[in-house]
Amino acid sequence: MAERNHLIDYARIASVLVVVVFHTLLWVITVEGGQLRIYPWAPGPVYWALSWPLAVVPVFFVAAGYANAVVVDTWHASKENYGAFLARRGTRLLGPMSLYGAFFIAFGTVAAWSGWPVEAATLSRQFAQLLWFAICYQLLLAAAPAAVWLHDRLRGLELLPLLAAAIAVDVAVRATGRLDLQWLNLAFVWPLTHQLGIAYHRGWFRTWSPAVLWAGLGGTAAVIAGLVFGLGYPPAAVAWADVLVANLLPPTMAVAVLGLAQTLLLALLQQAGVAASPGRTAQRVVPLVNALSLTIYLWHIPAIVIAGGALAGLSLLLPALSTVLLNRVLLVALVLAIVAAACPWLARIELRLVPALGARPPRRGAMELGYAGFCLGSFALWQTGGVLHPATPGPALAALLFGAGVLGLRIAVGRTREATG
Repeated sequence: MAERNHLIDYARIASVLVVVVFHTLLWVITVEGGQLRIYPWAPGPVYWALSWPLAVVPVFFVAAGYANAVVVDTWHASKENYGAFLARRGTRLLGPMSLYGAFFIAFGTVAAWSGWPVEAATLSRQFAQLLWFAICYQLLLAAAPAAVWLHDRLRGLELLPLLAAAIAVDVAVRATGRLDLQWLNLAFVWPLTHQLGIAYHRGWFRTWSPAVLWAGLGGTAAVIAGLVFGLGYPPAAVAWADVLVANLLPPTMAVAVLGLAQTLLLALLQQAGVAASPGRTAQRVVPLVNALSLTIYLWHIPAIVIAGGALAGLSLLLPALSTVLLNRVLLVALVLAIVAAACPWLARIELRLVPALGARPPRRGAMELGYAGFCLGSFALWQTGGVLHPATPGPALAALLFGAGVLGLRIAVGRTREATG
């Protein structure tokens, strides 16, 4: 029932690491005529093509669906109520989100009160865009029991409404020219790929014959090619300076098809025995890195800023070495080193921010309300950024909503420790 799938673990790690490397390479830093120059990378058609096999965010949600199916099965066996499910699983997100949110809001607030409220609000809003990933994960976790229930009863038919809705959004975007409508697919494409992960856990894909899997891979490649070359979908999976509108964010149907392709590939790899028997070191390290995945995601942008700033500063001091210091391979290596050094330390702080559960079952509705407030506050932070300053009412309200959401969930968890009777 609740087996550990090492290949799924590796897939989650690979997806997070690829995201870190991709974001590190988004900007080019050079020293020209003694002046520092930073500009967005425009890699060209070869990298557009490579972006399709390397766009690994869909497989993360597939892996999340698999993991959530395991969690839901364990929860069902415990006979606990839904509030207890949220208490045990949802509060694990409190540590990473609380620490990052506090840092994020504090940094913007200090900048605003130092005389740059408009600039602080603008930068806060830009950096907050990365929170879409954490919010989708929050909501999918809350919906996991229902998602598993639907698959177990409908045997895959629940995929059809999600597929139809995703197609409808794409049609509406292309019919009206309103690119903002594409954001609606956050509610359809990522739940669709998450549902594929649940299906994978229940035996789909990995029990199919290799011939069917290979045929499916070929079919998905043909569909993506048809969408790009026949229906005018963006040529790259991810956005760069020369592809400002891509398929990954906000997601299009092409990314949903890519998620299916990655699921089929996972099944082929599993049938080939990949990661079937990891060594002792891997068995220790892989679960640890998986546990740090949200921490890595939240803090990799500050790591990129620190690494890029350090190498840029050294290049200005030592212009003769600028070519070496600003080599992009060195930048990636330094970012990964900072992430590897800092994230375990940050995780210790995050762990202290996760409230301890008591033996008492959550009061009916209390945990649900607390988690809903937590999600609402996170959503507000994503939409506007967070800055506590009278000149920035939107970001200030978002910061207060986030704080209230965190506090409300902590209070709900605290009540599980109250004495009964």
